[in-house]
Amino acid sequence: MKHLLQHTLLASAAVSATLSATSLPARAADDTTVVLVHGAFADGSSWGKVIPLLQAKGVKVVAVQNPLSSLADDVSAARKAIDAQPGKVVLVGHSWGGAVITQAGDSDKIKALVYVAAFAPSEGETLGTVGKDYPVPPGVPSLKPDAAGYLTLSDASYAANFAQDIPAATARAYAATQGLFPAKAFDEKITYAAWKSKPNYYIVASNDRMISPDLERAFAKKLNAVTTVLASSHVPMLSQPHKVADVILAAVKR
Repeated sequence: MKHLLQHTLLASAAVSATLSATSLPARAADDTTVVLVHGAFADGSSWGKVIPLLQAKGVKVVAVQNPLSSLADDVSAARKAIDAQPGKVVLVGHSWGGAVITQAGDSDKIKALVYVAAFAPSEGETLGTVGKDYPVPPGVPSLKPDAAGYLTLSDASYAANFAQDIPAATARAYAATQGLFPAKAFDEKITYAAWKSKPNYYIVASNDRMISPDLERAFAKKLNAVTTVLASSHVPMLSQPHKVADVILAAVKR
């Protein structure tokens, strides 16, 4: 009876282990965590279509909620998320988030940087001057300042310039999540360029109306980045999430 019981328990454990192995997604190549940094006029929900695609591949994902109060504050939020991870980190930034990851990506944990239609400034540059040699993108003049110097995008401009390739009703919903963005942030200088010492990936949004696509191409060239060009608006992670996820996964698996 004792031997029969032992045999039954061992068989049960083997079945449980098999079920567990087949019901969970396969882990990524290692225990790399993807840390996602959103841009201005958005919040962490802007990554909502990419996150489940990464998780389905067994990748741990953390989406930072930037305070959008200053470059220093947003960098601090990103660094807290990076420091909390036990292993390597692929740091991803969209738009303004590109400036944040450029400054925040100095940790030895950083495996690669991924820029998604994002600013990638050099030391001493500000976002207000980095695109001075390029035409003003159509969406920029529509930024509305309030009395305190914070900027927002109207629902109409959000749908026409920020996210013109997703349904208008969806664009309005994302517009409702946008945080106030301080105009003074465009004058804050980058003091460290993490892309100089890290492997880089860049997604150019060729139909971007918030950052000049030609400026994005110039960033990608400067970074010597593995470059993907998507025919998308400023938010390819919303309009083409599978393709954005593929780029991030390539960085995870490198």
